[in-house]
Amino acid sequence: MAKKTEPVMGNDASTVRDVAARAGVSASTVSRVLGGTYPVAASTRARVLKAMRELDYVVNAHARALGGSTNKTVAFVVDDVTGPFYAHIARGVEEQASAEGRLCMLCTTHGDPQRVLAVVETMREQRADAVIVVGGAWEDKAYQDRMTHFAHALDRVGSRLVLVGRPPLGPGVPATVVEYDNEGGAFAMTTHLLTSGHQRIAYLGRVPGLSTSDQRLSGFRRAHELLGLSPDPKLILDGTFSRSHGYQGARQLLASGADFTAVFAGTDMVAAGALQALREAGVSVPDDVSVVGYDDVPLALDLFPALTTVNVPHEELGRAAVRLALHREELPGSQHLVLGTHIVLRDSTRRPGH
Repeated sequence: MAKKTEPVMGNDASTVRDVAARAGVSASTVSRVLGGTYPVAASTRARVLKAMRELDYVVNAHARALGGSTNKTVAFVVDDVTGPFYAHIARGVEEQASAEGRLCMLCTTHGDPQRVLAVVETMREQRADAVIVVGGAWEDKAYQDRMTHFAHALDRVGSRLVLVGRPPLGPGVPATVVEYDNEGGAFAMTTHLLTSGHQRIAYLGRVPGLSTSDQRLSGFRRAHELLGLSPDPKLILDGTFSRSHGYQGARQLLASGADFTAVFAGTDMVAAGALQALREAGVSVPDDVSVVGYDDVPLALDLFPALTTVNVPHEELGRAAVRLALHREELPGSQHLVLGTHIVLRDSTRRPGH
């Protein structure tokens, strides 16, 4: 039986001999698995790969050759770069990375949490200076545990995990967090609608389990509670942060005969779809129904009527993410930053009956 060894923490500390001892094979067998040029029994290969994972062994030869140095690259990990929310954060990341003498590498995940994990692992092997993950986090313990693991693994090789627009992973986790006051923005917008006389507000675009959505809905509910009101559960519709959901959600509200005087859309894209559905149904905005969004992407100004929304400082989120990560030793007490949001009043809202 192979001698049992304790885990060797850190990529630089883990060697072929460590992997061999953990897997109960010879060092030459590990080398064969790594090289892929000699046949190795499937069961043996599986034991070696399992040992590599447990020892956090980086197999990328280029990364090992760097001997602890990074490769002057900042990785930007997003669901979909075509979305305006992500595109404007990406601009801030690219501008700051360029100013810092780094290349910016874009990685898309198409909303797949497992793809996020795979990309972060690859960037760890490549020794990127920083791996910036943008967008809401899912309530999944296994996913959160794995991200925590990668935060520590990146830290050990001199890199940094940066979370943008999502909450911290927990105390003691070596990650930079750049958030915006997501809940506060929704609270301010909902308070504006309620104090303007809108007592029946529909909410489109609840995405259960996604931190971005949960925080916005929390602000929506907190504003009602502060004024002694309760939002109608039948007016809160689950969906996605998409124009198509806004369109279908608004049509569903109208078809149900629900009583509402305002629509709070989870994002500006959701609001765009809702405005289209209301217009097609002959509902005047804002004369009959007020509509608000969230994010303040350029689209908000191009809609008709121009959209009242919550402004998010997209480009500064991106710039701050790079700046804090690359200068974390100089700014050790500033690794969790929360930027402010504010409401922008335009033509899509007015007091009911006016």
